[in-house]
Amino acid sequence: MSSAHGFLQDTRLREALAAGSSSARLQAALAIGTHPEPGFVDVLVARCAIEPDFFVRDMLTWALTRLPPDVTLPKLRAELRSGCAQARSQALHTLSKIGDSSAWPAITRSLLHDAEDEVARSAWRAAVVLVPDGEREALAVELATQFGRGDREVRLSLSRALVALGDVVQPVLRTAMSHHDPAVRAHATATERLRLDPDAGFDLAVDAARRVVALGPDREESTAC
Repeated sequence: MSSAHGFLQDTRLREALAAGSSSARLQAALAIGTHPEPGFVDVLVARCAIEPDFFVRDMLTWALTRLPPDVTLPKLRAELRSGCAQARSQALHTLSKIGDSSAWPAITRSLLHDAEDEVARSAWRAAVVLVPDGEREALAVELATQFGRGDREVRLSLSRALVALGDVVQPVLRTAMSHHDPAVRAHATATERLRLDPDAGFDLAVDAARRVVALGPDREESTAC
């Protein structure tokens, strides 16, 4: 392929990423990921911040995972400081898909507590993937401060993140299950039930947890084992 042809092809792909048709944008992201070139990293990252279509965003992330981490990681870490919530959320999502543990220091406490639920959820998922073994307990403690936050999807994301950390979460859950806030107790109890029986389903765990909390602390303690 001549350099002129290659330049025209690159130009077409960049233009297609901004096309009005989501199908055209999806095809452009697929083409870039199929034949990854480091020169596309900036346009892919920039598009992630503003892309409205979920499936296109997912394809953009896939294309970024096809590039060398030494090219993508600095760009993604920079996005974590963006004032745009989608930029932060999508960068976190992409970091979790790349799975390079060197990105762990970029998962800051402020991201884990981000005011935007979607950013916080992405941070929880990324943290669980990237956390070193020696910091899993500390992460569990940090995540537990978010018990009772948000709607069903937010709470489910937090529960799944904690369950994914393994046995290190048990002391944290025991503490939260005796918290003075009934919403925290119910969420922690549902998480414990989900940990013990992942097939039970979150909604059933929540319903059971609410019944336990309604019966009072003594009953909670007796049914937590």
